[in-house]
Amino acid sequence: MNHLIVAPVVLPAIIAALTLLLRWRRWFGAAISLVGCAALLLIASALFARACSGAISVYALGQWPAPFGIVLVLDRLSALMLLLTSILAIIVLCHAVVTRLDRKGWHFHPLFQFLLVGLNGAFLTGDLFNLFVFFEVLLIASYGLMLHGQGARRLKAGVQYVVINLVGSTLFLIGIGVLYGVTGTLNMAHMAGRIAGLPAGDQGLAGAGGLLVATVFALKAALLPLHLWLPRTYADTSPAVAALFAIMTKVGAYALIRVTTLVFGADAGGLAWLPARWMLPASLATLSAGFVGLLSARGLREQAAFGLIGSTGTLLVAVSLFEPRAMAAALYYLPHTTLAGALLFLVADLVARRRPDYGDAITIGPRFANIEGISALYMLAAIALAGMPPLSGFIGKLLILEAATAHPAAGWIWATILGTTLIAIVGLARAGSTLFWKSSTCAEAVRPTPAGVEIKELLPSIALVILMATLVVGAGPVTAFCDGVSAQLFAPRTYIEAVLGTSVAR
Repeated sequence: MNHLIVAPVVLPAIIAALTLLLRWRRWFGAAISLVGCAALLLIASALFARACSGAISVYALGQWPAPFGIVLVLDRLSALMLLLTSILAIIVLCHAVVTRLDRKGWHFHPLFQFLLVGLNGAFLTGDLFNLFVFFEVLLIASYGLMLHGQGARRLKAGVQYVVINLVGSTLFLIGIGVLYGVTGTLNMAHMAGRIAGLPAGDQGLAGAGGLLVATVFALKAALLPLHLWLPRTYADTSPAVAALFAIMTKVGAYALIRVTTLVFGADAGGLAWLPARWMLPASLATLSAGFVGLLSARGLREQAAFGLIGSTGTLLVAVSLFEPRAMAAALYYLPHTTLAGALLFLVADLVARRRPDYGDAITIGPRFANIEGISALYMLAAIALAGMPPLSGFIGKLLILEAATAHPAAGWIWATILGTTLIAIVGLARAGSTLFWKSSTCAEAVRPTPAGVEIKELLPSIALVILMATLVVGAGPVTAFCDGVSAQLFAPRTYIEAVLGTSVAR
């Protein structure tokens, strides 16, 4: 059973190789990619069930023990992220296959699977250098996926995306180099013990390295003012690819949570909660900028991109408090914001496919096929992204507001979250009425596609709505699990002893 921990990294790599070698049979590539994602979902579910007990499992590659070898670590947080990634991956892949997006280039499925290798590896790795390696794997795959389907706008946005992330990768290497020079290790559990025992003269250098690493994580999470790359990148790529990219901002959030609670937690002395000093104001600014940008967006994909920034800002507001109740609220909201952002991108794709003359621009145009079904999905996506009942965003925001009540900046947090929720409602309602209500008054109609194709295209989006409804129906068990994840994060000694062994950790 312990070997199952490495499967989320190895399986997509094998599937990627198979789809690359047999790319001349496109139907085979799609079939094996779907089978691989289904198997990955089963594996992630088994690992999630294993982690629910609270046990932390460690897999030492090549049987080299930590801190000398590479280790993969499964705890509640990493299991949650693996499950969320596998669910989103199979839904987005079904949409891409049904809409034939995967046939617009030769290498969609290998790149898709390599992206999963990077994501799963980032969530499982136990040391900073391999976190950098898996970041690079997922970034290289994301470069290719972003350019899939070609186009001048996509190429221009891709160059910007590459340059920004190359700068981020350079800063990441410098940061982990500084931390290694000070602590003599890159294993995060080992580094946590070394940071706690640093002499006063070395704490400044360790703090500088930690801030460099945290800045890179903030760049990945699109935290203001490092968010400017995201709107153009996500708006100009294929909507289905952008839907999968909704999980990529959460990689940055995950890394901030993992490194801060483990390495720079309460036992780090003068370096305790290092990013917290700037994260809260930056998160509030990100939340505001995201939903104000949504209000002024001129297209559905641009609207979805700004909405993703705003909802990620909401998530990071809760994370930046670095308090158990707030962290549990953030962990409940994390799956919701990922699924809601992905849903709006998929709906934007459905709209664009039925309005070829108008793309996804928010303009009055001809009535398009299956307007009732797509408009209902848009309404649900808008409710989810704004955080309104009856979907899970409302519960997530309510938990965050409740957790922030005792914080000194509670007034700012409440005012910003409630104010931006109103802005999001106005922006999404304006776009929906323009796209669906006003267009329905036009006499001209687009000839509908066959009903069977319509149903297949709608199913992935419907699945995302069902998942968010499930978060509401199962809010009790889900919040209890999130409380358990938060408790595990704020008791890092268990993680450290699981990785290093009791005698070494002490």
